[in-house]
Amino acid sequence: MGSQMVFQRYEIKFLLTRKQKECILKAIEPYMELDAYGRSTIRNIYYDTDNYRLVRKSLEKPVYKEKLRVRSYGVPSGGDRVFVELKKKYKGVVYKRRIRMRADEAPDYLNGSIPAPKPSQMSREIDWFLRQNKPKPKVFIACDRQAYVASDNPDLRITFDHNMRWRETELDLRAGSHGEPLAADGMVLLEIKAPGAVPLWLAHILGELDVFPTGFSKYGVCYRDNILEKYINGVITCV
Repeated sequence: MGSQMVFQRYEIKFLLTRKQKECILKAIEPYMELDAYGRSTIRNIYYDTDNYRLVRKSLEKPVYKEKLRVRSYGVPSGGDRVFVELKKKYKGVVYKRRIRMRADEAPDYLNGSIPAPKPSQMSREIDWFLRQNKPKPKVFIACDRQAYVASDNPDLRITFDHNMRWRETELDLRAGSHGEPLAADGMVLLEIKAPGAVPLWLAHILGELDVFPTGFSKYGVCYRDNILEKYINGVITCV
């Protein structure tokens, strides 16, 4: 498994049909291979303020935005490691800082009960975010992922997410990956993660298949389509 803890890159998203996904998979065979995670189930718990201020701001597409989540690859037990991730986006560039800790430590760290197990510059950034926003666990989102890396460039990655699902209850990564569908049946989210411009061979593949970028945030779509209506009648107070 990879151990990268700091990321700075562009992330370009596309919504695909299953047929488009299969065509892209075939076309990238000469250039890419499964990465260290290969096929896995990604589990996330997104943290936000009581009034969902972070996701509301994100949906406004500001120049700068940030979010906090805890992530695991597979269902962790208490002693398994998970990632606490602070993700920022500024002028189209994604900056991600993450720290590892035990699955049973993460909830206590994020609610302020315990300090970071291994203090570092990254944990101090997350500590500052926690003090400023006092976030709480709001939504669980999972997906089944296929992840690929370019054979000649480890900084170029492609992921395909399908079977995206969510829930508002059992906000613990150890509680399994069940949930309600997040996207239309059969839709696949493609993400290209690159430090700079997409290589020409990949741009040509996408162009030939008439695949175009889209703005799609799993947490943003989840909030907009499933949560907002519950709170629209004054339950959320904008600040």
